[in-house]
Amino acid sequence: MTNRTATIQRETSESSIQLTVDLDGKGLADVQTSVPFFDHLLTAFAKHSLTDLRVRASGDVEIDVHHTVEDVGIVLGQAIRAALGDKAGISRFGDALVPLDEALVQAVVDISGRPYLVHTGEPAGFEYHLIGGHFTGSMVRHVFEAITFNAALTTHITVLGGRDPHHIAEAEFKAFARAFRQAKALDPLVSGIPSTKGAL
Repeated sequence: MTNRTATIQRETSESSIQLTVDLDGKGLADVQTSVPFFDHLLTAFAKHSLTDLRVRASGDVEIDVHHTVEDVGIVLGQAIRAALGDKAGISRFGDALVPLDEALVQAVVDISGRPYLVHTGEPAGFEYHLIGGHFTGSMVRHVFEAITFNAALTTHITVLGGRDPHHIAEAEFKAFARAFRQAKALDPLVSGIPSTKGAL
């Protein structure tokens, strides 16, 4: 399988996004969303999933970062799904346990074709915290919902510990990235599509 790449463009009254992924990249990131902490999280995702990622996004951040962040998540999920193609030869499953100082997160990914997210363990009040003064903690789960449902992944993310909201959010993205890296990897021992149904 070659050329596992995709470019998606999305234009709405709330945001404008152009995004390119290369699933067989080296983890290179060129990300400009106008939301600095989100740029940081997406750069970490690219680095640790070995996915080359280019994002150009603008939106009504003077109102809130919500629209821009959600729409980038939607487009990233769409691009991942398109780049995966028929999924022949992939490992399909991945899991990772990632620390960041006091934070510890486990992520499990199944490139299943069935969108499902289980997301638990963030400490009480995390969703209300402004990380970097602009990125609400609630957006972390929202981004994973957007990616998971548009990429058709089954994803379990469990925050096992943590105190600092920055560390928790970053550990979540790194754990997801490492699990996705395993799941998307091409396995020479896999013949065809790794499902008894013959399709994912």
